[in-house]
Amino acid sequence: MSETLRHPWQLVAQREISTKIRDKTFLGSTAFMLIVVLAAIILPALIAGNSGPDKIAVVDDAGAKVVAVADSIKGGDSYEATRTADVAAAEQLVLNGDVDAALLPGKDGFEVLGKQRVSTSLQNNLREAAGNLGMEQNAARAGLTPEQLRAGTQVQERLLDPGPLPEVVADFVNIGLALVFYITALSFGMMIAQSVVQEKESRVVEILAAAIPIRALLWGKIIGNTVLALSQIVVIAAASLIGLLATGQADILSVIAPVAGWFVVFFVLGFVALAGLWAVAGSLATRQEDLGSTTLPGQMVLMVPFFFSAFAGAEAKEWASFVPIASSMAMPGRMLTENVPLWQPLLAIAILLVTTVLVVRLGARLYERTLLQTGRRLGYREAISLDAS
Repeated sequence: MSETLRHPWQLVAQREISTKIRDKTFLGSTAFMLIVVLAAIILPALIAGNSGPDKIAVVDDAGAKVVAVADSIKGGDSYEATRTADVAAAEQLVLNGDVDAALLPGKDGFEVLGKQRVSTSLQNNLREAAGNLGMEQNAARAGLTPEQLRAGTQVQERLLDPGPLPEVVADFVNIGLALVFYITALSFGMMIAQSVVQEKESRVVEILAAAIPIRALLWGKIIGNTVLALSQIVVIAAASLIGLLATGQADILSVIAPVAGWFVVFFVLGFVALAGLWAVAGSLATRQEDLGSTTLPGQMVLMVPFFFSAFAGAEAKEWASFVPIASSMAMPGRMLTENVPLWQPLLAIAILLVTTVLVVRLGARLYERTLLQTGRRLGYREAISLDAS
């Protein structure tokens, strides 16, 4: 017997892959995701690079000096003083939008003037700069150096469990990784279910079932779509890498790279378990219109863990990172944003692996019993009862 006949699932997997890579909808969605990812990486860098320093109107040398000190605090090339003749001229520049703010003499120091609002960062930097200059002047009047005046006032930061990413970035990373898994699993899952229904409607499934085992059909669909989904993520990751390198953000890779392999493992195990459920959802339906109800459980299995993993508190996310399916979204994000002990991802993978095996075995039995049921739409309870009978 030839190698092809010994492994009929390979034929099904090859058919799934070849059909999808020629499908305009699949190619269009992949291209759209690439554009979105590249835009999210490149556009902020371009905007930040072309925006130039914030312009601040001043009316005297004291204000210009405060702006210069604030610029040094920010790191340079962040603030630029625009000299004006008087307060009225500075106010007019603010109203016209020619400057971002104005630093004017105040009752006991300075006044920051804005049109509708002044950014918190700008306020804080100007306040710190004015305070430093005022301290130097007061120290000189008291016959002290600025260092003597500031003695014993330094506040240093020490973190007991520092994460690899800043808090704001960490929040975006958690949501982003969960969203990647959610969108990929949902889009490919619906494609699996639609593919099964199309084969049932066209009676092709009866020919396939007569030629190869039904479980080979299921495994072919699962493996073929898993390869496609993983390939799509690899392409998107490569595009992200190019975008990061092109915009000078390669330092982010040092944080992401060590977790990439873990993400692949969690993704594959979670996707395989869900793929089995999506195939069953397709086998329960007899028409495309039936998929709304048969795929609802799969959508809920994805949606609830997604919102839980992306938006829950730190303690809830820690628990979610051990729950199957939710762990595929929560654990990689935690590993990027926290110092997670090695035993935690290993335990989460073990739990997910056992769950995936059990779900796929159950899905295979239901798939065998329901695939050739073409007379009407079946429910999950009825499918389980058929399996038990």
